[in-house]
Amino acid sequence: MVEVFKTNVQEIAEAQEIVTLLTLHFPESKINFDLHDCDKILRVEAGDVHVSRVMDLVQQNGFLCNVLD
Repeated sequence: MVEVFKTNVQEIAEAQEIVTLLTLHFPESKINFDLHDCDKILRVEAGDVHVSRVMDLVQQNGFLCNVLD
């Protein structure tokens, strides 16, 4: 399962911090950003993606994060 989120992460260093954080919470997941996309996409691939937890963790670190429709 792949979930795609819209964020306001701008910098590579910020994206790397978020990926590291999410990897600690979801070690079996594949997580990456596409900062070149206008929606600053965060992709999380796993057997079961905990959408609300992903959004909470990103938001707790000061960034917007919503499921992309």
